[in-house]
Parts: sequence; structure tokens; C-alpha cells
Amino acid sequence: MTEETATTTPAPTGPRARSFVRWALGGVALVVVCVLGVRFPWGSTDYPRVAPEDMADRAFQRSQEAYDVLGFTRTVQPGAEDIGVSPENTLGSGYCYSGGLFNLDETVDGAYRMSHSWALDHVPASQAVPGLRRLHQQLKDDGWEVSSYRDGEKGNWDLFVQRDDGDERMSFTWFPDRDYFMGGASGPCAYDPEWKDGDIGPSGDDLRPPPFGPAG
Repeated sequence: MTEETATTTPAPTGPRARSFVRWALGGVALVVVCVLGVRFPWGSTDYPRVAPEDMADRAFQRSQEAYDVLGFTRTVQPGAEDIGVSPENTLGSGYCYSGGLFNLDETVDGAYRMSHSWALDHVPASQAVPGLRRLHQQLKDDGWEVSSYRDGEKGNWDLFVQRDDGDERMSFTWFPDRDYFMGGASGPCAYDPEWKDGDIGPSGDDLRPPPFGPAG
């Protein structure tokens, strides 16, 4: 086993709480970044004004690029029948906070962060292991910072990467005991140009992704 120094998503058919469940299953990413010292901007709200649809597409494309490197060929329809068990393809939107990661009391009006989550069942070691090793190297070559990488011999396999001080993040986990593979990408915060005083919830939380699969 080798390790490098360490460092969403309501389904269209379910409540927003499913986003928390999905990311918790994906290697408990929030715990990882807290414990391993990922840097986050403190008090910065200098976000670009970008429509949620555009930021959702950006996160989706990040996932698709990784999917191609992993070598998967299946196409997953939008949604998820059973989070953590069935295939998944969902978009999620979260709040942005003026005080950074450790001050979650002050949300920034009109700001949001889009994420895309996906998963495959029935992924054997012959696909997952070489795919994750290939993706690990490719992301490093592309300039991503590897926050955590667990080349699991007896447990799960994990890969967490980030760039731009954590503004963009991706995570990947394979569970060998049930041949289940999960991935996800989240983009930086942005202001919704259409947001108005009184709007409730982060912008883009009702968006639905297109079918997810290999590019082309």
C-alpha cells in the first residue's frame, strides 16, 4: 500500500438530503480535507457571475474526463434508484460561506457551488485497479494536487484531488467487497446572475444532468 501526504447532490427524484448521504459514502471527503489540511479561502467572496447551468456543465465535464481515463464504457441515465448501491448520475448545489470551511453560519447571498456525482455497480478489480492507477498518474500530470491516494491492498481504494486551493475537487472510491465505484467533481463558488433577494436554497439545486458516459 502506498499513500501520499494528504491532503453533489440531490437526486432528481429525491430530497436534497441525499446529497449528504452520497458524499458521506464517497470516502467521507469532508473529514479527509479537514484532517489533512486542505486550504480554503477565508472570507473571500470575490466570485464570478456565472449561471448554474454553466457551472453544472463544468463539473459534469470534469467527471466525464475522469471517466474516460478510468476506461469505463457504460452510460448512466440521470438519477439513482438506491444511493450507494445502484448506478448514479446526479447534480447537486451547495452554499458558499463567507467565513470559510470552519464557519458554516454565514452563507453568501446568491452564491452557490455545483457538484456532479456518479457511481457504477458490478465493477471488478480488473477494471477498477488499473483505472485508478492510470487516473492517479494522469491527474498529477495535468496539474491536480493529490490530496490523498490509497492504493488499497486489503481495503477500499481512494483518490482525492484538488486545485486552485481547493476551489475545484474530485474524489473517487472503489469498494472491492461489493464491486462498487463512486466518483464526483465539485466546482468553485459563483454568483447566480438571476438570484434575487428572498430566493430560497442554493441556485441550481433543481438541475438534472444529461446521460453520463464516455465522451463522444
